[in-house]
Amino acid sequence: MKRLARDIMTTDVVAASPDMRLTDAVKLMLHRRISGLPVVDEDGALLGIITEHDLVNYLVSGNAPRTTVAEVMVREVETYSPDIPVVEIVNDFAARRIRRVPVIVEGKVVGIISRRDIIREMDRVYGGLTGGGPL
Repeated sequence: MKRLARDIMTTDVVAASPDMRLTDAVKLMLHRRISGLPVVDEDGALLGIITEHDLVNYLVSGNAPRTTVAEVMVREVETYSPDIPVVEIVNDFAARRIRRVPVIVEGKVVGIISRRDIIREMDRVYGGLTGGGPL
């Protein structure tokens, strides 16, 4: 059976609000051990994404305690449907050096796929603790 994004995505998505201070985003990312946060409005609609890369670039030259996530986030975000085949995701991640992509339904974040999810799927496929099977 062909595996889809919905089969491997993380559904407990840690997200930032646009009015969150950068210093709070840094703390959240460190505490949760993640390298990027989708930025969502109060209804869960995707507004952008903020990553370690964005933070590093800003923190050396800006005033993080007075800056909001909205001021630094990337607004053009690659997204996936829950129905995209995993093999396409793997190829996309490899070809474009992607680290994470939000999974969207009707504009709202329902999951996220990261490199860790891809590696977890590889472990499943190649006989890890959870068994094996095709992508």
